[in-house]
Amino acid sequence: MISPIFLTLAILILALIGFITEWLPIDLTSLSVAIILMTLGLVSPEEGISGFGNAATITVMAMFILSSGIAKTGILNLIRDWLIKWGGTNPTRQILTLGMIVGPISAFINNTAVVAIFLPIIEQWSKQSKVSISKLLIPLSFSTILGGMITLLGTSTNILASGMAKQLGYGEFSIFQFTKLGLPVFFIGLVYLAIAAPYLLPARKPAGGESLSDDYELKEYVSEMIIIPKSSLIGQTLRGSKIQRKFDLDVLEIIRNDAHFPPPLADKILAVGDILLVRSSGSNLLNIKDEKGVQILADFKFNSDKLESSYNNEEEKVAEILILSNSRLIGSSLKDLRFRQRYNATVLAVRRGQELIRERFGKIPLKFGDLLLVQAPKESFIGLQTTRELLVLEEKNIESLRPDKAKIALAIILGVIFISAFNILPILISSLIGVVLMVITGCLKPGEIYGAVRWDIIFLLAGLIPLGIAMDNSGTNQWLADKLLIVGGNLSGYWLLLLFYLGTAILTEILSHNATIVLMIPIGVKVAETLGFDALSIMYVITFAASNSYLAPIGYQTNTMVYAPGGYKFLDYTRIGLPLTITLIILTPLLVIKIYGL
Repeated sequence: MISPIFLTLAILILALIGFITEWLPIDLTSLSVAIILMTLGLVSPEEGISGFGNAATITVMAMFILSSGIAKTGILNLIRDWLIKWGGTNPTRQILTLGMIVGPISAFINNTAVVAIFLPIIEQWSKQSKVSISKLLIPLSFSTILGGMITLLGTSTNILASGMAKQLGYGEFSIFQFTKLGLPVFFIGLVYLAIAAPYLLPARKPAGGESLSDDYELKEYVSEMIIIPKSSLIGQTLRGSKIQRKFDLDVLEIIRNDAHFPPPLADKILAVGDILLVRSSGSNLLNIKDEKGVQILADFKFNSDKLESSYNNEEEKVAEILILSNSRLIGSSLKDLRFRQRYNATVLAVRRGQELIRERFGKIPLKFGDLLLVQAPKESFIGLQTTRELLVLEEKNIESLRPDKAKIALAIILGVIFISAFNILPILISSLIGVVLMVITGCLKPGEIYGAVRWDIIFLLAGLIPLGIAMDNSGTNQWLADKLLIVGGNLSGYWLLLLFYLGTAILTEILSHNATIVLMIPIGVKVAETLGFDALSIMYVITFAASNSYLAPIGYQTNTMVYAPGGYKFLDYTRIGLPLTITLIILTPLLVIKIYGL
């Protein structure tokens, strides 16, 4: 008979391979793990689905909704004026000011929501202060990560760690359980960022910001063509001619006798002499010329000002749009989504990290963090601003927010914190009460609560919690702890904590931080119990190591969000993040021993 430990380890290895390779989305990989565990009898059906009803899972879901309520009422937008007033134009001062604002906010509000709100604000701030945005966006992401460790509410990782502590018999963490540790770590990280980031982060985008057409290198991809008398397009509509689909071409504007017609253009009947401003490659234009009888205007002199004026006017404009982590667009192509028809908007180019895609991007599956350069009527951008799946990188219109509900939303979140901090009610109950109050008071509409939740995180947690149960039931945690004791059993308390921090930090760059928590905390607790150390201290070290991910754009969702908007290269994160990671590896165990003992 196959040993339960062997089976659990085999599933664990398969799960790790799945997380690393991303054959399936990580939430689906996690759910598959739970199904396999139930099928093999390593957990009961009740244990296999227990993750969906786990207090940590429900609390994380509630905190996503509460964060959305704060964002929808525009409270965070009011802070923009403080940022501009006190930030100045010196990068060091800007980073300090930015960190002192977003860090404390991230202690109580989900940091993904904080970055989503501040991204467009910082883009405008960057242009006004003539400081490259690439000097500011990684510090924004890192500051929210550091701030998220000040309280239990800052990240889903903290809440999951609290759930693991309860499951292992150590009780839930209080809201301010590790604030004494979180505050010094935050200030150490922020001071480092303020000093090092201006020197270590290159200006990937020019200070003040260049035009979007220059930034996306559209010079070779925007042209004018005229419909000549022999053209087969005469009398046809763009929809009927199918030239946009067949030739990977987008018509941005039609000019007829000095009259300019912006999108939507699908049903516009073409006539002799019409000039079409199009986005397409040179080879496509030659094919259209030969097949459809049009003439490419050789005297079209490209310059960014002319192009910008063509699609930035009273009726239409161009802007960048970020694909968010909870977007249903992920995994689908623009063609499959019928993006132009759905949003009445034309995608001109796609930026994926450092990769700039300007040809045949209509068939490429979209990913979290993709940045779309979009042209659309201004009314369309109002709709895009209100969607929960896309982030327009410009400040939201005040009309799309509910500032009259701001004080109510703030009172609700403060009430949740107060009730939990003084143990009047568990955080699970107080946060759910807060969710109901957000809807009753009109801070959130009932339909908005579903879009506020990051369901990928919820399914990830629901699938991973049974894996933790299986590892405990089968004795795998004890077996791994025994093997680890062979290596670290003779180490002092400090070096053992450092070893756990280092191992967790490496794993969290490969896996998700939540997966790392589920794997590492039970093992750490077994080691602590065997050696007679304080298990809570090891849990704190593992929790901090799992959340403090600074080496790559893929280790943490906020890092991914700023990747394309900052124009970063992969190694930019390593350059600024490695010294910070080494500093925290050395200092965090020392702080844990000094503050909590061992």
